[in-house]
Formats: sequence, C-alpha cells, structure tokens
Amino acid sequence: MSSNIKVLQVIPRLGIGGAETGCYDIAHYLPENNCKSFIVTSGGELLKFIDKKKVKLIRLPVHSKNPLLILINSIILVGIILFFNISIVHARSRAPAWSCFLATKLTGRKFVTTFHGTYNFSGKLKKIYNSVMVRSDLIIAGSNFIFSHIKDNYSEFLKFKKKFLVIFRGINVDYFDPTTKLESEEKKLLEKWAIDKEKKIILMPGRLTSWKGQELFIEAINLVKIELGYEAFHVVILGSDQGRDLYKKKLIRLTEQYRLTNQIKFIDSCNDMALAYKVSDIVVSASIEPEAFGRVAVEAQSMKRLVIASNIGGSNETIEDEKTGFLFESGDAVSLSKKIIRAVTMDEISIKLIGEEGRKNIIKKFNVEKMCFSTYSEYKRLLN
Repeated sequence: MSSNIKVLQVIPRLGIGGAETGCYDIAHYLPENNCKSFIVTSGGELLKFIDKKKVKLIRLPVHSKNPLLILINSIILVGIILFFNISIVHARSRAPAWSCFLATKLTGRKFVTTFHGTYNFSGKLKKIYNSVMVRSDLIIAGSNFIFSHIKDNYSEFLKFKKKFLVIFRGINVDYFDPTTKLESEEKKLLEKWAIDKEKKIILMPGRLTSWKGQELFIEAINLVKIELGYEAFHVVILGSDQGRDLYKKKLIRLTEQYRLTNQIKFIDSCNDMALAYKVSDIVVSASIEPEAFGRVAVEAQSMKRLVIASNIGGSNETIEDEKTGFLFESGDAVSLSKKIIRAVTMDEISIKLIGEEGRKNIIKKFNVEKMCFSTYSEYKRLLN
C-alpha cells in the first residue's frame, strides 16, 4: 500500500516557521518510506534546501486570499491531482485549504489539514473562513491546546465521520544538539554580536511583534537590574521586525528609558539558531498570547538550555515546570523577573540537571522522527 501513496502538501510559503519546517520534514520523510512527495507553494527560504530528486516542487500563488485566485488555484490543483494521481492532499493554511477543499471534492481524493494556530476571528464570516481547516477527512492539531481550541470554537463544523487527533510538532534533535557546535563557532558568533562571555547571556528569540512579549521582557529585565543592583548578564533580543519599524523603535526607546542600552542588544537574525542557543545560558519566551506550540522552548530544551516561558498555550505541554524549565505568570513582568533572578543565581549543577532533563523531554516527546512517523501512519490509515 505504501508504495502507492502520493502526498501533495500545500502551504502558502515555505519559510522558516513551524508549519513550514513541518511541511519540509514530512516531504523528505515520505520518499524514505517509498511514497511520492509533492509540495505546492508560492516560494520561501526553504526552497533552496529541498531535495528535488525526492520532492516534486510546484509553484503556485497559493498564498493569496483573493477569492478569484483561490478558485483558479483549485482548478489547477485538480489538474495536478489527476495528472500525478495524488492520493492525499494536505493543506497547512486557510487560503490554500479552500483551494484544496474544492479540488478534493471534485477529484474524490482524501483531504488532510493541520491546524497550526488559533486563527483569531471577530465575526461569523471570519469563523466560516477559518472553518475550512476542520472540513477535511483528517484534522491534525499541533498540540493539546490547539485540540481544545478547535473543540471549543468549531464544534459545529466537526462531524462524527472525521478523524481529529493531536500530533505534536517535532524538531530535528540532531541539529539542535549542543555537542555538534564547536568552540570556535561560538567565539565567532559572540564576536559578531560584540559580547564578552564574562557574564551570562539571556536570549529572547522571535520576530518583533507585540504579542511575543518583548516589552514585558524589557520591563522584567529592568526589575531584575533594580533588584540585583548591577548588570548581572547580557541580553540579546534576536528577531526581525518584518517591517514593524514603529514597534522596534518603541522597544529601543523603552531600553533607553530604563537605561538598559549597555545591557540589551537587538540582533536582526542568525543563520544558525542552534549556535545562538549554545552561546546563551538562559532562553526566554515571554508571549502574552498563547503559542500554538512554541518552538523556542522546545529547541532551547533540546540544546540543554534553561528555559523560562509564559504559562499559556503550548509551553504548558512542552515544559515540565521546575524540571525542564520554568513557567511564569503570563503578562506579569514581576513574575518573569523573579524567575530570571532565580535562574541567574542558580548553581551550575542545578542548571546542568535542568538542561539534561530538558533534552530528554524533547527526544522523548517532540522528536521530528516521531512527528513524521505519526503523520505517515495516519496517511496510511486514512487510505485503508
């Protein structure tokens, strides 16, 4: 049966986010199990890493929310499905999911969706638009938090015959492995960041957007400095503003207001996130809205780093509080500051123990191999 499976994944752009890397990983896992793998996307940074011998890549403007383009894309997808005799169509975002929904209805093929986020809605029309993600034959939630969100908000669209389950996202634990990074690489990165390693480094990765909690983080750092009375560590806020110039200026003004300009550095990007985690001592995820999964906390644990994250969304599932990291009260700068002080003043043996437990946690529950195998197994069950 497996040799006859042909899976077409459809995603707006193949960038470097969680949904995109999951699509990439599944695409390359399938050919190793005698399945044919196809991706339809409009572009993205990961395209250059796709093995064209294993994965058939087709470019379409599936990122567009224009109703006419969605309809045109569905017609083209019908042609692709019939020409390549596709067995399963797997959509990973709402706009392309509507194209896939129409195409699979016309061709009678199995339709799979992965619900990657909470997809905010303010009215009935937006909720109907979002509902395409639960109109498939197999609905995959990336975490228990997302599973509950779907049940609470989209129950009227869920039907008995449809299968609805959780498959946790996974990361490449071989890439996010502290033993693979050389001391010379670490030194080079620290020189690039203009940081001397005489103090500990606190890293906050993530694109610069208000819900990621950078303002809260800066407020917490200010409280820590007041409490300790000196600059006990370096701080790196790592992420692009993605055109949000005003928000970045606001963050810079906040650091100036608190007189933290000597302590906090803003770094736009890093090509090797595993290395960024390796040179850091503490990693913070301060999201003020729930993360569907929260890759930062998972990647940092895999790198044996002490993680501090807000106690909402996916972090509650990926971090074992007090064992593989610390959870703080979401939206509370005082709570975050107390956890940072505790982490900074901890003895090295305790920090190392938390790091070891963190990596064990990720290997056991959030390994990319486990995610790929679970998804592949569900594909087979769906066809059988």
